[in-house]
Amino acid sequence: MEKFFQLKANNTKFSTEIMAGLTTFFAMSYILFVNPQVLSQTGMPSQAVFLATIIASAVGTLVMGLFANVPYALAPGMGLNAFFTYTVVFALGYNWKQALALVFICGMINILITVTKVRKMIIMAIPEVMQHAIGGGIGVFIAYIGLKNAGFLQFTSDSSNILSINNAAYNAATSNYKDGVTGVVTGGGIVPALVNFTDPGVQLALIGLVLMTILVVKKVPGAVLIGIVAVTLIGIPMGVTNLTFNSANSLGSSFSQLGTTFGAAFSHAGMGSLFTSPSQIFVSLMTIFAFSFSDTFDTLGTFIGTGRRTGIFSAADEKAMEDGHGFSSKMDKALFADSIATSIGAVFGTSNTTTYVESAAGIGAGGRTGLTAVTTAVAFLVSAVFAPLISVVPTQAVAPALILVGVMMLGSFKEIDWTNLAEAVPAFMASIVMGLVYNISYGIAAGFIFYCIVKLITGKAKEIHPILAIVSIGFILNFIVLAVL
Repeated sequence: MEKFFQLKANNTKFSTEIMAGLTTFFAMSYILFVNPQVLSQTGMPSQAVFLATIIASAVGTLVMGLFANVPYALAPGMGLNAFFTYTVVFALGYNWKQALALVFICGMINILITVTKVRKMIIMAIPEVMQHAIGGGIGVFIAYIGLKNAGFLQFTSDSSNILSINNAAYNAATSNYKDGVTGVVTGGGIVPALVNFTDPGVQLALIGLVLMTILVVKKVPGAVLIGIVAVTLIGIPMGVTNLTFNSANSLGSSFSQLGTTFGAAFSHAGMGSLFTSPSQIFVSLMTIFAFSFSDTFDTLGTFIGTGRRTGIFSAADEKAMEDGHGFSSKMDKALFADSIATSIGAVFGTSNTTTYVESAAGIGAGGRTGLTAVTTAVAFLVSAVFAPLISVVPTQAVAPALILVGVMMLGSFKEIDWTNLAEAVPAFMASIVMGLVYNISYGIAAGFIFYCIVKLITGKAKEIHPILAIVSIGFILNFIVLAVL
């Protein structure tokens, strides 16, 4: 174990890696229950999606741990599953089998650009200041997720700013909605505010934040995981931790439905009907482009944001990535492990599988090697049997951990010269904007585009790496595609 994962060389130990892996799992376990809810709206069997989510997450994370020896976990991406359901199926009119076929093709493209070193070249083209900004931005993003999940924030929107309710255009005359209101999209008039802390769930999250802060500052081993368990227990008498076990997402019912989604991407109703007309070919290609671009930069942002500061991807590893051939560095191996996960997920029946930013929770708990990832993968497999038990852990128990991990990652900001606007503006776009728009890829896009703009207007166009310029143009085209779709 020590020799395979090189624990001493990475300044870690077995117990730390195990606790870190469990911390990562609990930070992202919500996907087991949310992903089936989102994808089942397309007509996919919910139980099949549940099992496909477990398989894709476990396999992708296991490859990441054993092949790349890095502490990152993978699962179907939240933004990508929403794009799958609401844009590809609902807006564009594809059936879910065709959508899975598009995801599979996206996965193959990711493998291609990884094997041909395109992904590696993109990383090497990113200026150092932007890498620091992305690292801090990941921290802002994670902390914001924690604040939101803790229930500390409330959002108020004037009715004139409401755009849609339940994915249908808002009509002020409509007062009753079948099955209630499930989703509201509002424009720029929404205003965030701090809640008044009368809700037991919010009170529990606040207790958890104070408790975990004490444990982390005192450097108690396993502080984050201890905090999650403690807050879960405290939530029982407060009525927040729900001990009512729901057996809906169970192993038996999931296996019985998996046959419906397994391989559906390759059926006549899937891949066989995807490119049947010239107009559909264009839309399909644009959809694949949107899938792939978002998937790629979500992953790159997570690797850059967490790997550099913590030493997971050391200077020596970066040098090996630049000069080596094949899979000579941990980054090369990690990129390949991430690239194959999407296609595997599509085969079993789920949307794009990507490296999760919540991996930072385990890294913050001390995870430094693939043993952390292997632990998370095992936890995913075990969850197939114990899903009802895992669902007992309330969101309020995990949210404080995300807030603190986000704070830990803000240290990257000290490497940025904020007094130099030519450096500060692109850095702000790649970091603060990332959190505010709730999307890693869009934050990176804003940073890259403004970096190029600043260099152009200051007469330093030659400092723009050609690949960075191409990627920035690609981001602009991606925004145009999303606007058209």
